Amino acid sequence: MPSTSPTSPAFHVVVAPDKFKGSLTAGEVAQVVAENFVEGFSAGYHRTRLDAGAESVGMTVAWTVLPVADGGEGTVEAALRSAGFRAVATRVPGPTGESVEATFARDGDVALVEMAQASGLDRLPGGTPAPLTATTRGTGALIRSALDFGAREIVLAVGGSATTDGGAGILTALGARLLDAAGHDLPDGGAALLDLERIDLSGLDPRVRSVTWTLAADVDNPLLGERGAAAVFGPQKGASPADVDLLDRALTRFADVLAAQTGQDARAVPGAGAAGGVGFLALGLLGATRRPGIEVVLDLANWRERTRDADLVITGEGSFDEQSLGGKTPVGVAAAAARIPAPVVVLSGRRTLEEAAWRAAGFADARALTDVEPDPRVCLRDAHRLLAGLARDLGAEHGARAATGR
Repeated sequence: MPSTSPTSPAFHVVVAPDKFKGSLTAGEVAQVVAENFVEGFSAGYHRTRLDAGAESVGMTVAWTVLPVADGGEGTVEAALRSAGFRAVATRVPGPTGESVEATFARDGDVALVEMAQASGLDRLPGGTPAPLTATTRGTGALIRSALDFGAREIVLAVGGSATTDGGAGILTALGARLLDAAGHDLPDGGAALLDLERIDLSGLDPRVRSVTWTLAADVDNPLLGERGAAAVFGPQKGASPADVDLLDRALTRFADVLAAQTGQDARAVPGAGAAGGVGFLALGLLGATRRPGIEVVLDLANWRERTRDADLVITGEGSFDEQSLGGKTPVGVAAAAARIPAPVVVLSGRRTLEEAAWRAAGFADARALTDVEPDPRVCLRDAHRLLAGLARDLGAEHGARAATGR
């Protein structure tokens, strides 16, 4: 749905949601919400005017649709739908080496590479985890493709990865060689890094040195230790306690060898543990600047200009919970909306936060599909219908307020 911007809108609603994972993409959520909010607003406005015995004059409603994401799955879609980027599809190795089709987004000499496209959990064959052997080579291949298209600035969005290889696969895809004591190339995956003896950077694509890098990542974990990539995120990728210990030792070896050869050591830098240690490679060898994913997406979408006269902002995600408060899409949108300023409503599939928590986070209202349908299976199956009803009801309430001048 395109944005609509009449010359003198009386009410401007901005719809900027993330996906409802498992049911609706961010673009689908935005379309359902915008259409049904406007329908409900008009009905509520006219009904309230008529009930009050007043003339039911028309009221213009404008909407701006900005599907967004926080750096994980769906970030490329957000750039295509909201920021005018173009899609470039290519075939790359998936996290276990199989060929997959992945897409990055480009606008002039700026490229957005979404790690989940190539090396994400959703790319695992049959959904079977591979904590010790999953590789980021596919992400490296996407980066190489972006360079081939003339990228001078690369935004690397790293949420949703299936890997814990410290970005070693990215290095090999860009021409480096990771060698064992016998001079043999290491196999894929984080566990293999235990046998790392030397990194040959002579074949590294020279273009990586001239590119401006942004790491779109919300986490501030270091590479190693109890808050490191393996300990905190490894279990989410199928790692057992023994696997976590092995991977942490392997990442330590990788960091030691890279530091000895390059003099660069980002293992303790906040964000180094992002995406199984890809943050370590990006913040160190590549010289990236880390920014929250939602901030990057909002900037690419020219949020400030497109929302300056907003009367209401609606955001959303599948699960509105404690993790949301750590910098995910709704909180990022609320922070941006506070500068307009405009009230923010979050619509979600489910909500586990208490009202005091979401109000303290800057939200004027929070509604979930589970408010009207307690069965989560029905919510997944009928998300479109249920979300449409929530949006119509919300629109009707705001239309009624507009009719009474409140």
